[in-house]
Amino acid sequence: MIQRFEVGPRMSELAVHNGVAYLAGQIPEDTSQDIIGQTRQVLEAIDALLAQAGTDKSRILRAEIFLADITEFAGMNQAWDGWVAAGHTPPRATVQAALAKPDWKVEIVVTAAV
Repeated sequence: MIQRFEVGPRMSELAVHNGVAYLAGQIPEDTSQDIIGQTRQVLEAIDALLAQAGTDKSRILRAEIFLADITEFAGMNQAWDGWVAAGHTPPRATVQAALAKPDWKVEIVVTAAV
């Protein structure tokens, strides 16, 4: 069985299958903020989606981080380090990428155990 959450005409924000939660790429709502603020927004969105699936950040299996500008890596890491569960840091990749909207500084995709 596949459960889908926040289903839209183009995509769902979350799917759960066989004990694994798959999140769509999460992006910031307030693009006026700097990389730290945008990253915090994205991490809050991830927390909310994981809660809908009945899990949390301590169960993240993998994270993929897309930065519009890799020179903002340190600021993103500052927000990430303040959020990630100590002792439960997941495997992670961070790359520079052209994001869909020019005001987005960061997009994060996670997969987590339920």
